[in-house]
Amino acid sequence: MKAAVEDIGRAHACRIQVGTSGYSYAEWAEAGFYPPGTRSGGMLARYAEMFSITELNYTWYQMPKAQAVERMSRQVPEAFRFAAKLNRALTHEIDPHLWRGQVTQYRDGIAPLIQSGQLTAVLLQFPPSFSRAPHNRLYLGRLLDALTGLPVAVEFRNAGWATDRVFAELERRAITLVAVDEPPLPGLFPRLDVVTHPELFYVRFHGRNASGWRSGNMQKQFDYDYTDTELQDWIRGPIRAMARRARTGAIFFNNHVRAQAPRNAQQLERLLGAVRR
Repeated sequence: MKAAVEDIGRAHACRIQVGTSGYSYAEWAEAGFYPPGTRSGGMLARYAEMFSITELNYTWYQMPKAQAVERMSRQVPEAFRFAAKLNRALTHEIDPHLWRGQVTQYRDGIAPLIQSGQLTAVLLQFPPSFSRAPHNRLYLGRLLDALTGLPVAVEFRNAGWATDRVFAELERRAITLVAVDEPPLPGLFPRLDVVTHPELFYVRFHGRNASGWRSGNMQKQFDYDYTDTELQDWIRGPIRAMARRARTGAIFFNNHVRAQAPRNAQQLERLLGAVRR
């Protein structure tokens, strides 16, 4: 497993871990990232040989179960870390009558990662349709209250949330604002270097395939391969700025098509290492 990349900020050492959004993709074996024939059950252990952190994608699609999560935690080194997506029932398909019980179910499911000290953050990924309307602000506040005690990171995709009042409230609650790289399309959340929690900055690279984002097809949306220049621009700009204001950093690539995500994650690690030297 590769060690975390450290200290690109001059003010203090910031421990940065780089990984991908999910790790269980059959096409990654086809593309050569995993050995041919690697089954889904063996992918996490292989992944942990190359990276020190991952986002759990499946917790967005289905509620985590403690036994399964505990088995996963035993497949990786103790120093390995997870960021777990909050289930879609709480960010995309919200039922005003059920959501509180669903929070309890989710918390129970990820409890093994809290007990093992392997949980970097719970990721709340909201869709572009989640605007900063009064009812959404009220729901978000109540949801964050229900998640008190967990390390939480919030990703907005609607530009309406990019305001100082939102940032100040996240800072007051010690919630991490997720920085994003995505196409500069109207209405999408902008690229920022705002740090709202001194313990953690969090970045997600989604790719810049504008036509893919407009299509609504996930295979097209996340089909993008970053260049060294694009990643160096992030290192010199937002990453350096955020690393100076946070103790740790977590960076994930979500452009999973054709194993571009792990390739770009390794590319970023190499470039961060070059800056450090």
